[in-house]
Amino acid sequence: MQEPTLGVALITRNAAARLAECLQAVAFADQIVVIDGGSTDGTADIARAHGARVIEQTDWPGFGPQKNRAVDALTSDWILSLDADEIVTPELAASIRAAITAPAADVYAVDRLSSFCGHWIHHSGWYPDWIPRLFKRGAARFSDDLVHERLVFDTPAQRLTGKLMHYSYEDYESVLRKLDAYSTAGARQRFLAGKRGSLRVAVGRGLWAFVRTYLLRRGFLDGRAGLMIALFNAETVYYRFLKLSQLEKTDRR
Repeated sequence: MQEPTLGVALITRNAAARLAECLQAVAFADQIVVIDGGSTDGTADIARAHGARVIEQTDWPGFGPQKNRAVDALTSDWILSLDADEIVTPELAASIRAAITAPAADVYAVDRLSSFCGHWIHHSGWYPDWIPRLFKRGAARFSDDLVHERLVFDTPAQRLTGKLMHYSYEDYESVLRKLDAYSTAGARQRFLAGKRGSLRVAVGRGLWAFVRTYLLRRGFLDGRAGLMIALFNAETVYYRFLKLSQLEKTDRR
């Protein structure tokens, strides 16, 4: 009986920092596809050096559609979707291999632990973070959201053992870049959905994001990093609704 095959799907753009480590950790996969959005830092060369098939797609459609492109480019029985800053631990790798050899479900969630500027975060709404990432071909697809995409599926997801280590924000420069990118994409997504923004809404939603992260989700237990995450969330929400308001004004003109 033929062993089931595993494919890894990634999307990248200037992701050289952790890509080699990411790909080395999934060297056991039968296929790796990288959809690259026009990197200028050697990302594509790193991917090819680790046996990945690189497809250039520079017409950015949003995170969900771009991830579906990577999924569609694979021909494997099972698909593991990763970001270029995520590292599969040996324990998780063993759990993935066992799951696809004797599957008990069509979709599996992984236990993701994320870092913020060198600090592993165990509260702040970041952890626990069970996220569906391994699925049988045809059993799931990503939503078409421009940002904060999610895997859509019908059957219950089971949990895998082992952690997925997520180096989400390496330094303060990346924090600022992502704040700008996420607030812009979030504003655009809400604008297309007919939502409205204003300075009053921006201030109110931003304050609530801080309270929810730092107090309700116990971000204070993450120390200085928890405070920074709460401020980051507040600023992202604040600028998201300010940008949404600007999109409305531009559209009215």
